[in-house]
Amino acid sequence: MEMADILAEHAVLTCTDVTSKRQLFEMLAEKAAEITGLAQADILAAIVGREELGSTGLGNGIAIPHGKLAGIGGVVAVFARLDQPIDFDAVDDQPVDLVMMLLAPAGAGADHLKALSRVARMLRTEDVVDQLRHENDPARLYAILTAPLEDTYAA
Repeated sequence: MEMADILAEHAVLTCTDVTSKRQLFEMLAEKAAEITGLAQADILAAIVGREELGSTGLGNGIAIPHGKLAGIGGVVAVFARLDQPIDFDAVDDQPVDLVMMLLAPAGAGADHLKALSRVARMLRTEDVVDQLRHENDPARLYAILTAPLEDTYAA
């Protein structure tokens, strides 16, 4: 699974005014609703419900909030780069500034796990993270995120 399969260029956001996890989730849910045609409230409930089970903050300023929804056709991603890191209850207690939200169909198993694995691997790569943190242009962020695996970082 390649990132371009699940992440649309218009699903890459740069955020200057996000100050809380709740505000971030609302913004991500709004963008995902535009992309999927699903209700923003349903998307928000799925993400918040999963987050209540434990933080999706991986550490090093990175989070991968995710959830499953009925009615979604396949895995969909929304990426946000925050100008100011926010508290996220991450495993390392560090604030988060890079966020990739993933949504999957309610019955998805393997595809959901593949997407989570792919995103986690990419966002644990120092070079990719450094590039993302030093870029403000959504089109360039999209190019970094969707570059072929071998062109972006070692597998």
